[in-house]
Amino acid sequence: MSEVMQGFPPSEPNRVSLANWRKAPYCHWAFHHVREIIPSAEISNDPTDVWELKPDTMDTSSLGIDNAMVSTDCDAIVVLHKDKLVHESYRNGMTSRDPHILMSVSKSMLGLVAGTLIERGELAESDLITKHLPEIENTAYAGATVRDLLDMRAGILFDEDYLATEGPIVDYRFAANWNPVPKDRVAADLRSFMSLLTETDGPHGGRFHYVSPNTDLLAWVFERASGMRYAELVSERLWKPLGAEAPGYITVDRIGGARAAGGKCLLARDLARVGMMMANGGQRDGKQVVPACWLEDIVQNGDPQAWKDGDFYNEMGQRDIHYRSKWYVNQEAEPLIFGVGIHGQFLFVDPAKKLSIAWFASQGSPLDSPLFEQVLATIEKIRVLVS
Repeated sequence: MSEVMQGFPPSEPNRVSLANWRKAPYCHWAFHHVREIIPSAEISNDPTDVWELKPDTMDTSSLGIDNAMVSTDCDAIVVLHKDKLVHESYRNGMTSRDPHILMSVSKSMLGLVAGTLIERGELAESDLITKHLPEIENTAYAGATVRDLLDMRAGILFDEDYLATEGPIVDYRFAANWNPVPKDRVAADLRSFMSLLTETDGPHGGRFHYVSPNTDLLAWVFERASGMRYAELVSERLWKPLGAEAPGYITVDRIGGARAAGGKCLLARDLARVGMMMANGGQRDGKQVVPACWLEDIVQNGDPQAWKDGDFYNEMGQRDIHYRSKWYVNQEAEPLIFGVGIHGQFLFVDPAKKLSIAWFASQGSPLDSPLFEQVLATIEKIRVLVS
């Protein structure tokens, strides 16, 4: 058993800190204790209105789930089928009551909230970002629309290199409060960081170009459009109407700015509830949470050529995928919708089979294509089993 964070206090070699929390073995503990490391804001649920999941069983003996969990450093799997809880497993000290970080599956949650803003007329896909944030007129975001940022098709010069030790992505981590700031550096925040992104690397509306700060910027736009802080907005538009069984939370920077691109932390069951709601056409217990037309747009639209020309085509096995409103869609006869986060975070939704699978991990490497393929192989086995 790991000795990380054991003892009172833990010895220095076993102590999780802001400097090591995303590295193994520390991440196995840290990823479901994030609020003990980074300041956060609560995403409130409504404890009087919880979407109850009836238990059921699924014969997993042929799936090799236990072996897959060990080999992929998986912390939790929750499978919902036709509104029933058919399987859940936990590892690495995580339990059903522990919120786990979503990393970039956080972006997918923002993509759902976007649909509620657009449905209410608080925002339009064609809105220029600078309409809501005139203070960034002199940045690379000038001329970019809400839709450009939702689909990661803004021409922003930014290299999403998770192993970089210097450059804009490291400055971004300092600004987000995710890394300790060296003594010779001025501590920034996410909003001031955006003003530093002044160079473009292509046209807006072009190829798929993955830039995490786009999502943090959209959260700022959403705050302006709705008049609510982002954590409150997620609570009111998604978490409470979903019937989440527990509050979630999101990491914040030095001025309370939400790390919408990667900082949400939720129960595995509640993340699976999100997928089940999507599989049900945006409904929970017959109540509409996210507009059905918004979910249809995610599946039916998106630009396959922009995907092929973009950043992840080779890393994701040259599959026929499109990216729409922060969701990946594998273009099959029965499409698979999924969110992906570094270090092994996933939410898979199969609407045709009424299936939702939440998968949390604490992999030491941010990106690992063989482990990605292993996870997908396990998901495909589950899809076949429930068909």
